[in-house]
Amino acid sequence: MIVTPAYAQAAGGAGSGLASFLPIILIFAIMYFLLIRPQQKRMKEHRNMVEALRRGDQVVTQGGLIGKVVKVKEDNEVEVELAEGVKVRVVKNTVAQVLSKTEPAKD
Repeated sequence: MIVTPAYAQAAGGAGSGLASFLPIILIFAIMYFLLIRPQQKRMKEHRNMVEALRRGDQVVTQGGLIGKVVKVKEDNEVEVELAEGVKVRVVKNTVAQVLSKTEPAKD
């Protein structure tokens, strides 16, 4: 079979390759700005909140428990007092929210 110039022109040129990838690039850009970037921002804010935990802060855990931070341990744990005499060890990353912050100690 002989290829005529009409068939060769219908097959497309070099510019159609980029045009076919443009929708995929646009979809990725939209996904980045609508999903990935806000999630990274939330993760950074949570990490900063967990690093700033100090004794006396009132916190809510992901399990819904509300308590006061009694001791911040270095090995990724926090001791939280739920009621008078009831203390539990909680992994720092499971602290969902800080309800009230204590003021830093004055020197």
